[in-house]
Amino acid sequence: METAPGRFKQGYTTGARSLATRAVTRLAGTRVTPNTLTATGVSLCLAAAVIVPFEDRNTILFYWLGAGVFVVGSVLDILDGALARAGGKTTPFGAFLDSTTDRVGEGAMLSAIALVFARSGNDTAVVFTVAATAGSFLVPYARAKAEALGLRGDVGLGSRAERVVVITAGLVLAPWGGLEWAILLLAVTAWLTVLQRILHVRKQLNHGGPDV
Repeated sequence: METAPGRFKQGYTTGARSLATRAVTRLAGTRVTPNTLTATGVSLCLAAAVIVPFEDRNTILFYWLGAGVFVVGSVLDILDGALARAGGKTTPFGAFLDSTTDRVGEGAMLSAIALVFARSGNDTAVVFTVAATAGSFLVPYARAKAEALGLRGDVGLGSRAERVVVITAGLVLAPWGGLEWAILLLAVTAWLTVLQRILHVRKQLNHGGPDV
């Protein structure tokens, strides 16, 4: 039986996928490829990671500019999969590239945030940022290993879309101290999601197959 958080996630995930499919319908008939969106998305995320550490010059300007560039890059990196499916352009290399660049863009932004905390002497926030980074990397890894075993590993609320929302919200609210709380939330939800996926895989193995 699906839990309330699971139903909630399924609801907004279905809605987001529907919007993404409509957004890329026109692109599917052009020469724009999913790999182009992937490369553009990760480039913007890297640019955002470069922008954020300049917050000491103008807090609101550089935090908000970094947040805007990061969210646009992340959306493009999410839309590449929808474009591949809509245009029949899915390839094994494209899927591999997409998964890899997701980690690059997110890791770069979290590294930039850790640098900001370290520069201000906030060691506790640096520790939570490192924990958030490790947890964020383990979330998709746990899913990939589960699916390699023929099992479901997509449970939990700490997937890529949720992490993008939390990081972006943290950057927007950073001038008022919101970034630390966002990173704390990111770390907790990421590690809870890893634990959920481990327990979910164990449950499926004990019951002889994947949940449907």
